[in-house]
Amino acid sequence: MADRIVTVFGGTGFLGRHVVRHLPGQSLSARIASRHPDRVPSPSQGTALQSILADINDEDAVAAAVAGAYGVVNAVSLYVERGAETFHAVHVEGAERLARQAQRAGVERLVHVSGIGADATSGSLYIRNRGEGELAVQAAFANAIIIRPAVMFGRDDAFLNTLVKLLKRLPACPMFGRGLTRLQPVYVEDVAEAIARSLQPTATNPVTYELGGPLVYTYEELLKAVADRLGKKPVLFPVPFPIWHGLARIGEMLPGSPLSRNQVELMEVDTVASTGMSGFDALGIAPQPIEQALEQILARG
Repeated sequence: MADRIVTVFGGTGFLGRHVVRHLPGQSLSARIASRHPDRVPSPSQGTALQSILADINDEDAVAAAVAGAYGVVNAVSLYVERGAETFHAVHVEGAERLARQAQRAGVERLVHVSGIGADATSGSLYIRNRGEGELAVQAAFANAIIIRPAVMFGRDDAFLNTLVKLLKRLPACPMFGRGLTRLQPVYVEDVAEAIARSLQPTATNPVTYELGGPLVYTYEELLKAVADRLGKKPVLFPVPFPIWHGLARIGEMLPGSPLSRNQVELMEVDTVASTGMSGFDALGIAPQPIEQALEQILARG
């Protein structure tokens, strides 16, 4: 077993599960810190997997989870606020708490997962808190690595799977605004591998990576590309953003709603990797196109 332990907060989530699977390939051993230990994935053959019950909002639990770790990954995310679970509590206060405890514990590498477009000056609460979280982490852990992925896709995602279901079932499909928002969808496996590689002692440090896929689409172009693979020719029609905000506000009151206000806010801005920023190239990774995940989704039926 690798003797360099990496504690992955949010290790049972969409990205976190993939990070856990990629760590052994970099001779790193995963310790999953999660509020849901029952969701811990089965370890790969020949690898060991530790699990610890921890809440990023609990100071003592965070300290226990990072103790003795070589590296820490914060892959915790929140998309809809519920009571005390607010964007600020998770993305700013929780992220700062984790970074501070990691620094105190002598952790060598800290990876904080944010997102392309994170901006501490944004008018969107979600986007602003993601930006504030980055600043809080960098203040608490001087050599923090910031990972900003574009919208992620994968076999078990909530993004591409939703588009496939809509385009399969509906003869017409609504677009966010006029469908002109630019996206650079990125494969979750590539992001997970980038995180694993960035934890190596030889990786550049400190640095912020912006990770986008090989192609940039407008939202309309993306819908057409997926529909074409499905053999569908739906009518795509624009829906103004104020209407989307109203629908999302109602949807957030319902359990399991696929739409939230922060998702609408993200669709109002381009999420494309900035030129001049470190990306996959710096880590020796060639990002995969969306077609691969699309084939996997279709193969499942």
